[in-house]
Amino acid sequence: MSIRSILGSFHLKNFPKKQDKRTMVMASAERGKPTDFPGKKIVWVTFLILDTHLHKTSQLEILRHLAKRCHSANLIAVRSKNVFQIGNSQVRIISIPLRYVPMISNFMFGVIIFFFLPFYIIVSKPDFIITQPTVPILSFISTIPFCKSKRAKFILDVRTVPVETVGFRGFLETFLFATRVLIARKLFDGMTIITSQMKEEVCRRFHLDPKLLGVWSSGVSTSLFKPENCVSASSELRGKLGLSKKFVVFYHGALLGNRGLIETIEAMLIVRRAYPDVVLFLLGRGPMVPGLKELVQKEGLQNNVIIHDPVDYSEVPKHVAMGDVGIVPLPDLSYWRFQCPLKLLEYLAMKKVVIVTDIPAHRVIIGKEKCGIYISSVKPIEIAKSITYAYHNKEKLGEWGKIGRTIIKQKYTWEKVARDLENYLLSIDEKVD
Repeated sequence: MSIRSILGSFHLKNFPKKQDKRTMVMASAERGKPTDFPGKKIVWVTFLILDTHLHKTSQLEILRHLAKRCHSANLIAVRSKNVFQIGNSQVRIISIPLRYVPMISNFMFGVIIFFFLPFYIIVSKPDFIITQPTVPILSFISTIPFCKSKRAKFILDVRTVPVETVGFRGFLETFLFATRVLIARKLFDGMTIITSQMKEEVCRRFHLDPKLLGVWSSGVSTSLFKPENCVSASSELRGKLGLSKKFVVFYHGALLGNRGLIETIEAMLIVRRAYPDVVLFLLGRGPMVPGLKELVQKEGLQNNVIIHDPVDYSEVPKHVAMGDVGIVPLPDLSYWRFQCPLKLLEYLAMKKVVIVTDIPAHRVIIGKEKCGIYISSVKPIEIAKSITYAYHNKEKLGEWGKIGRTIIKQKYTWEKVARDLENYLLSIDEKVD
């Protein structure tokens, strides 16, 4: 497929109606912002396959809430087969049709951005262009000098450091990540990181000035993840799945390696001996699915471990509500220590007590509150002990879980996260101007 044909088949969805200044001022006033608040045009460029990737929540939600705060929010991403719709939103999506082929698709996306972005900038005149290390940094070489003259600012957003660090692929991912950060340090106007702890690590490793970096974390929609709205639906779902009389340990997300999932299944071998009514429910997909199913079959755990296909994001809350306790068994590895796991926030928002490994990423969110049950390691025996502890205290889980909802409302709503990013972008704007 030629570049011309690809560019000619861009798909535009959810293009917002043009707002006049009076409308934007009124909207700003309703949200408690100064009435002279200048909305900014933000373009987000990411190698995110909208119709297949599960990890798209953060990008879509942050743009949705920036749009609510009177900014023009635009997303340039990828679609594999199906047209992607974000629903009733003021986010403009440009989805580039590309079939996913490892490495090649990412390279092709970079080539398209190299040629397309300068023309797009001439037409759209953005204030900020935000991208991520998954996009080849050289894609912006044709654009940066031009943008500098137009006073547009480039921001590199880092949600995670490389997770695969072994073998050739691990070496390549680590090398490319470091290269992109170092180039961004020289050519970009700013950088954002997912947590303060990861910010410190990235600054130390790449000799960056912490004052130049901003932080915006993962967040949760407290209107979507609202336990009161899922009572009947979750009860019906438990009955449908044959879990009405079971104690359900719930996990959802990408089923990948180095996430403690094998150890959790092995822990179920220990748990079922004394408590055969405990069920581990895994909701998601990923390259580990065949191996996990084989392990379940080998160990005869079909009645105690369920691996379910992913569901639409709007359906996730009722599945979380179906569980008695959540679990996030991330091992104590360098790339997990300073994360902000979205699934953990979603469980807490649903008033679920969560079994978590004792790593900084979890401690900084939960602290010493009862809504967290800490695992000393990802050894199956330790995971089994924590599941057993939750089972013995199942009458108290409802009360303990309320604390988690309070934590989310205080620190991790998308409204607050959007304000954090907005404040950083405006500070960069002021410095440059």
